[in-house]
Amino acid sequence: MSLRDALDKVRTAAIKDVLAAGSAAELTRVRVHYLGRKGELTLRLKELADLPEKERKAAGEAGNQVKVAIEKELSRREADFASTASAKIGETEWIDVTAPGTPVPEGHLHLTTQAIREITALFRRLGFTRVRYPEADYDWYAFEALNMPPDHPARDEWETFFVDLPPGEKGKVVLTPHTSNGQIHELERKELPIRMINISKCYRRQSDVSHVPMFHQFEGLVIDKGISVTHLKGVLDHFAKAYFGADRRTRLRPFHFRFTEPSFEVDISCDICGGTGLLAGGAVCRLCKQGWVELGGAGMVHPNVLKATGVDPEQWGGFAFGWGVERTFMMKAGVKIDDLRVLYKNDLHFLHQF
Repeated sequence: MSLRDALDKVRTAAIKDVLAAGSAAELTRVRVHYLGRKGELTLRLKELADLPEKERKAAGEAGNQVKVAIEKELSRREADFASTASAKIGETEWIDVTAPGTPVPEGHLHLTTQAIREITALFRRLGFTRVRYPEADYDWYAFEALNMPPDHPARDEWETFFVDLPPGEKGKVVLTPHTSNGQIHELERKELPIRMINISKCYRRQSDVSHVPMFHQFEGLVIDKGISVTHLKGVLDHFAKAYFGADRRTRLRPFHFRFTEPSFEVDISCDICGGTGLLAGGAVCRLCKQGWVELGGAGMVHPNVLKATGVDPEQWGGFAFGWGVERTFMMKAGVKIDDLRVLYKNDLHFLHQF
């Protein structure tokens, strides 16, 4: 068989296979089979080198004609498949542009942030103004102006982090162990009377089911004329009933704080065990152990605190209180968190519950 006859045979077979292809993928296989680097037409064209020079030109022209014919048929069939695919897009990829899109997953504010906003709103309704003071502050604001002189044993309770900086005119720099430094800053402004709520981070070297090294406090301060313990208890009772529910019990226990006199610690009946100290199976509640959870301290502002900021204690008086935000949130009805540390573990299984 001559090369011319072999080329005609390849063209006939190729066109037949092109017409028989049932998909674009099959058409691609036909193209490779005949026109690929090792395709039938390619191999036949390599035989041109073995022909006599007189026959080589004519055979080469015939080979090009066969290649053009096959490519032309392939292009026509590819266009057919593309047209068919385009026609089906309306059915397979139909989009209603007026339909709502797929909702993007949304997170929510951290539980502590939610608690801070709710607490702020409750005190705002009582006329308190939200302020915020430094988390790294001088010893003067954190201790000395709060009636705790240098080396006083009352400082030991706060387990303070000291910042490695040279002392300034107002002493060493500390990470505030309580938000009570805000009392001094507010009193120094001399804008009396005062009704402020200071919410900020605090730092202490503590970690257990009811403590973490970094936590939040809300500090209330009221300075006015004629203020008594009755006003303090009224504010705390109002907050407790509004935040925890009318059925929860609170109590004031006499305590000693250097910056208030008289001083109290404020407890609330534990929501984990219902104020009994025992769980359903008879085990002791790991959070409260005896039915009450301490929320924070409170008391009447000590005269020495007023004197330290240049406020006359003979004319002005007031009360202050400081509660932990996270611990307050733990005691909210229905929350049922018995370990404060879980709030900062970034456990999505836990956080998605709220």
